[in-house]
Amino acid sequence: MKVGLKIFTGNSNPLLAEEITRYMGISLGVAEVGSFSDGEIQVEFKENVRGMDVFVVQSTCRPVNDNIMELLVMIDALKRASASRVTAVMPYYGYARQDRKVASRAPITAKLVADIITAAGADRVLTLDLHAGQIQGFFDIPVDHLYAGPIMAEAMNTELRPGECTVVSPDAGGVERARSFAKRLGSNLAIIDKRRSKPNESAVMHVIGDVADRDVVLLDDMVDTAGTLVKGAHALHEAGARNIYACCTHPVLSGEAVDRINNSRIKKLYITNTIPADEKLALCPKLQVQSVAPLMGEAISRIYREVSVSELFV
Repeated sequence: MKVGLKIFTGNSNPLLAEEITRYMGISLGVAEVGSFSDGEIQVEFKENVRGMDVFVVQSTCRPVNDNIMELLVMIDALKRASASRVTAVMPYYGYARQDRKVASRAPITAKLVADIITAAGADRVLTLDLHAGQIQGFFDIPVDHLYAGPIMAEAMNTELRPGECTVVSPDAGGVERARSFAKRLGSNLAIIDKRRSKPNESAVMHVIGDVADRDVVLLDDMVDTAGTLVKGAHALHEAGARNIYACCTHPVLSGEAVDRINNSRIKKLYITNTIPADEKLALCPKLQVQSVAPLMGEAISRIYREVSVSELFV
């Protein structure tokens, strides 16, 4: 007999969780997720989960450590309440940029986070556009990795002139992602050669590829301080690009990011709702949000029904 399905959310992105459950035609599970006076996380589920297939929606965005701890405590509580299976639904996976040793005594924090999520009792993970694909291998449990490319491509098709567009990767590491996106749009591909002098700062060198008198789309998995994105847009303008758009799945938008985007050559920046950005939308008219709720809702449904998730991207 098929077990029941329950979806709960922490405090990181409740609006996305509600949108997912509306798409699926079910109610969001009732849970109290807060903290004691000293800051310790307090969780209590108000519904029976014994024998249930449970999904916990929690992006590990700012405040990163609080949201990670909420996720861990929720998973532990669900396992102790005899849930049949617990899936950590992480639209945005924090610490993903620390995916390798960049110095002799540096940590690999993306692996550490994977270990503690597994140790807490998660049976599988569902996430979207990891900063580095190899992070899937950091887990000893199944990971379903979704891509926002089809959502962004659908949005960009309303903006671009067929055959006159170039997709641009802001660095060599994002070429595979940009190539896949360019294939969806039927466009050319270009790369920006840059060197990063220190964290959150980059120096754009030059554009490799044909962007002169063409609409271009800068594609990245996230926008944090927007330094890379804005400098990339400037380099593309200097190379003769006509209209400059950008697509970034995860709108971290820290520091002076909003001001930089407002004052940049970028005409419009497409983001998703993996991270709440309501306050930023009021400050930056260039931002346009595309919802990932239908994609994540469909993936959750497929995991629950034990059918293929990869078919979503065929």
